[in-house]
Amino acid sequence: MLLEWVYPLARFFKPLNVFKYLSFRSAYAAVTALLIAFLVGPALIEWLRRLKFGQSIRVDGPETHQAKSGTPTMGGVLIIVSVVVAVLLWVDLRNLYGWTCLGVLLGFGGIGFLDDWLKIKYRNSDGLPARLKFLLQVAVATAAVVALYVTRTDDTTKLYVPFLKRAVLDLGPFYIPLAVTVIVGWSNAVNLADGLDGLATGLVIMALIAFSILTYLTGRSDWAGYLNIPFIRGAGELSVFNLALIGACVGFLWFNSHPAEVFMGDVGSLSLGGVLGLMSLIVKKEILLLIIGGVFVLQVASVIIQVAYFKLTKGKRVFRMAPLHHHFELKGWKETKVVVRFWILGGLFAIIALSTLKIQ
Repeated sequence: MLLEWVYPLARFFKPLNVFKYLSFRSAYAAVTALLIAFLVGPALIEWLRRLKFGQSIRVDGPETHQAKSGTPTMGGVLIIVSVVVAVLLWVDLRNLYGWTCLGVLLGFGGIGFLDDWLKIKYRNSDGLPARLKFLLQVAVATAAVVALYVTRTDDTTKLYVPFLKRAVLDLGPFYIPLAVTVIVGWSNAVNLADGLDGLATGLVIMALIAFSILTYLTGRSDWAGYLNIPFIRGAGELSVFNLALIGACVGFLWFNSHPAEVFMGDVGSLSLGGVLGLMSLIVKKEILLLIIGGVFVLQVASVIIQVAYFKLTKGKRVFRMAPLHHHFELKGWKETKVVVRFWILGGLFAIIALSTLKIQ
């Protein structure tokens, strides 16, 4: 919005030329979202407390978590509000990718909001019926993917693999079901990792930092050519979106760090995961996201292994509890130690993923 309103005035006042630079708008999108989160956070938390929008804690989890029962949830609303305002102010509103990401953020956020509200209303951890929740996720993801497919470029339906210069496969119309699976899968992966104070928020920040770099490079023909990665016109604008998300997540982490004053709830985790999945599709890093979000992959894998082994052995377990972060808690690690060590792993995976840009 500011780009459309302020930049034309640069002909009269040269310093306003800075509004055309992605780096300037990205930085101030982050600052804007961060300040909104800081300023609105306390009032939102107090409002959630008054409404008694407290988190229901699963009874089969670690006993230490029972003390968290009643902590305000649905704090992901703070992230979404901060991002929406920052994006509308600083992103080029003519950019289709920005609107698509915003749509996924709001769509999955709406599903998460309904899920959280039902958990609060009925005072349990069930929420939306699993099938209905899944169908709603598929519907939102399909709308976003169809938008990308209708406006596709030569690279949209191609599948790229790290370490290889050229696409390995053009999926054609089969791109649509794969892309929907990516978005829904990552939405649920982040949701699964949201089990400790600050854990999912910190891991998402690590992934977003990597994607801020990837979207900037992919949106520049010179850098994309130098690195032998696909050039996606307009993708650079997503750097502004990413920095807004990072600012909002950092602001939320101020209140979500241990001991958490508020939980993000499904409204936050589902929307953040969905955006990560969509972002990977836009910049053709669907497979690289498996490395960037390596900790999320480990969390999902731990659940799959646990469930499969439990059924095959009629009651035996590989882990003390799944997802993986609960396993380490039950081994005696303090919650903060689990979170920080998982953050470190998240940063390591992001660095490894970015290093593949030169190894191809």
